Amino acid sequence: MQSVGIYEAKSRFSALIELVEQGEEVRITRHGKEVVRLLPVRRRPVITDEQIARELGQIDALHASIRPLAEVPSRPDALRREGRASA
Repeated sequence: MQSVGIYEAKSRFSALIELVEQGEEVRITRHGKEVVRLLPVRRRPVITDEQIARELGQIDALHASIRPLAEVPSRPDALRREGRASA
């Protein structure tokens, strides 16, 4: 990671962009405080096919664990009794 002031960043902009293209992070500061962070664009997908398959499997498992609406008691007193029975 490299940190440069605004004035230096203006005069070395092309060189800083080349550093970012090579994977380096560049931070631009004003009066010593970071105001801009230059990061390389990710060229590969953020999530893999395996991660997608795992997440979809977890969603399917969640759906299987949820009771259908017809099985849910509709009256408040029935919900209260059910809650007390499971406690």
